[in-house]
Amino acid sequence: MAASDVTDAEREVLDQLWMNGPAAVRVLAEWLSTAKRPVIAPTVLKLLERMEAKGFVSRDRQQNPHLFRAAVSRDELIERRLQALAGDLCGGSIVPLVSCLVERGNLTEEDRQAIRRMIDEFRDDSDSSVNS
Repeated sequence: MAASDVTDAEREVLDQLWMNGPAAVRVLAEWLSTAKRPVIAPTVLKLLERMEAKGFVSRDRQQNPHLFRAAVSRDELIERRLQALAGDLCGGSIVPLVSCLVERGNLTEEDRQAIRRMIDEFRDDSDSSVNS
């Protein structure tokens, strides 16, 4: 795993921050805890410190207790992970990944329509930038 990648535990923290917004360590520990897997604040703090060093979260030191927020969006993380996967498996090209998802992804009609809209929007944006 690259130093710039996130672990499963780090992704769970990001999921909570994306869903709920900035939070203190104890609040995050509560959000992450389940009946089968309690999570304690010192463990979450260590995780957040690692994530801060990697640039995935930022800390507001003006607040007491400190508030942590996601420093990357879900889309940014998806892009990083797909680029890394494309680099590892496809010589850097993302086309084989997209082809695999489209051909074998059991796409619903709604998924196909959303993909068509994205392609059309991209095409429209490309056409307008060329004509400008």
